[in-house]
Amino acid sequence: MLRTRICELLGIEHPIVLGGMSTGTSPRLVVAVSEAGGLGVLGATRQSPDQLARDIEEIRRQTDRPFGLNLLLFLADEPRFAGLLAARPRVLSFAWAWPEQDLAGFFARTHAAGALVMHMVSTVPEATRAAEAGADIIVAQGTEGGGHVGLMGTLPLVPMVASAVAPIPVLAAGGVADGRGLAAALALGAEGVLLGTRFLATVEAPFPERYKQAIVESDGHDSLVTELPDIANGQVWPGAYVRVLRNRFIEQWLGREGELRRQRATVSAQLRQAFQEGDREHGAILAGQTAGLIDRVEPAGEVVRRISAEAERILRERLPALLA
Repeated sequence: MLRTRICELLGIEHPIVLGGMSTGTSPRLVVAVSEAGGLGVLGATRQSPDQLARDIEEIRRQTDRPFGLNLLLFLADEPRFAGLLAARPRVLSFAWAWPEQDLAGFFARTHAAGALVMHMVSTVPEATRAAEAGADIIVAQGTEGGGHVGLMGTLPLVPMVASAVAPIPVLAAGGVADGRGLAAALALGAEGVLLGTRFLATVEAPFPERYKQAIVESDGHDSLVTELPDIANGQVWPGAYVRVLRNRFIEQWLGREGELRRQRATVSAQLRQAFQEGDREHGAILAGQTAGLIDRVEPAGEVVRRISAEAERILRERLPALLA
């Protein structure tokens, strides 16, 4: 069986972690990933305290495996953070902090609550900052990923981060959707992978079925990095852009950012309605270039087990055969 330091640290069987996507995770998906031997992570930034408590209760009712909670630091407030600490997950996962935010303070309180700290970065300086603040795991996310990303590709970013923060274990994210990606990440110096888009196209994901099919039908070439969804929602992320699938919404507003700002409230409501209705042309479908590697919607547990088995087979059979 494929095992890395991440497996030992997190108490999981496979070095595969669910990205804590705010609209892409649910207790059902978290349980499916954790029960399969990965680490399920619930996006927990936007829930009310009551909803978060119900979600955590549901997760714990269905599994005794480790799981994590994800917090976007630029949206963090004290009641929300305190609620996550009180839940005492195995891992608190953080991302997208403002430069002036006190990472060391967040991380110290997380450790005091008995949880490990996982922090996502898109640049080497961010990784160094997180390491100095006391992170236990650092996720190096390349621009190939879906949703909010930076501009550095996964292939150079992961080894750069791994070297900069050693011996802290690193997870690779962005551009990984199968066992080949996991094997490649391990070769780059990562201890495992964090997946977003691949888990959106699963049975358990709380994603509109038509959006899932859009991912399946995508060849990976129809995504682009933009700020349009964030402009429409009136929300600035620190240093982040959004990778989405190209559709009528994107085509309508490309190059018209000023006008979009003026019509923000109307367009934001339209995006919410499109998501609720599964409207593929007028919504923002956050998905990565790995959509081109996804050819079906399937149970999340099967995704975890297959990716791990594929990577093990590559490492055990194909790569050794290349050595004379």
